[in-house]
Amino acid sequence: MAARRRFRSRRIAAVVGTALLIAGIAVYAGGGVLAYEQQSTVHPHCGNPTMASQTPADFGIQHGVVANPPDLRPYRFSDYRDVEFPPRGDDLTLRGWYAPPSSTGGPAVILVHGYNTCRRDWNVLLPAGMLHRAGFGVLLLDLRNHGDSDSDGGRWAGGAKEYRDVLGAWDWLRAQGEPPSRIGIFGVSLGAATATIATGEEPAVAATWEDSGYASYDVAAAEFAETNGYPGWVADAAIPMGRMLGDPELATREPLREVRDHLGGRPFFIVHGLSDSTIRPHNAIELAIAVAAAGTPVEPWLVPSAEHTREMLLETDRYDERLTTFFASALGAP
Repeated sequence: MAARRRFRSRRIAAVVGTALLIAGIAVYAGGGVLAYEQQSTVHPHCGNPTMASQTPADFGIQHGVVANPPDLRPYRFSDYRDVEFPPRGDDLTLRGWYAPPSSTGGPAVILVHGYNTCRRDWNVLLPAGMLHRAGFGVLLLDLRNHGDSDSDGGRWAGGAKEYRDVLGAWDWLRAQGEPPSRIGIFGVSLGAATATIATGEEPAVAATWEDSGYASYDVAAAEFAETNGYPGWVADAAIPMGRMLGDPELATREPLREVRDHLGGRPFFIVHGLSDSTIRPHNAIELAIAVAAAGTPVEPWLVPSAEHTREMLLETDRYDERLTTFFASALGAP
């Protein structure tokens, strides 16, 4: 009898253990799918209908972004044209705006927006205006699944496929006659991560400005989930679940590794807000360490009291001066 009871107890324990394991897997998978849906889905209208009509000639800052927004009139420009081109290696059409440099053969900068927004966002239009006013050519593109560019499923992959869009823009500038030594990249938010990956994958990119980007997708996603009241593990689960659901490239490239392994001493600038709750400022420190290990000593510009991508609004004149000086030094004067 005692042996039978022990056998029955072991069977019950095995059944309960199996049930708990299945339940745990279900919770993990369900949480991962939910997180993947929330973190990767791209919304229409650049994520905000108020941006839908903004152009380099007429753009503003949404109410409440900062208490005292700068005067944007000096940074607006109208000598741009619509352009389109394919990503590198993909059969899609990307759309953007191009304003040429003030002198023939002058330097040009590609500007890359963040997740769930587009080239109509002030945080690429404002730096584009700064650069254009200084004589640089500027190319603003909509990444795939964003703005006016083609869709390949409506999902963001953390820069792991979008970097080919940036390199498509780089290839387009090369086809216009721009030499590689005169082409730089500016990226903001998750566009900064995309720009960083593109820089690692194309050794001829001459210089890169990274604003409010992340070092590692999985860490940033977990912290973003925690900021929004979710446990960090759901973001970890989102990566394998996203790959299983048809996005195999999700988070397969990491900005930190790209610069550490492939930067090779090229000019690189890092700026981040110390009050950033979307992508926390430790990412800037970690990227700076990796950049230094790759032969480019850089001291990140950490702006006090700046929330995500707000540095250019709180320190507009200094941002303008540092941005234009960096690219003039790296690419040559306009």
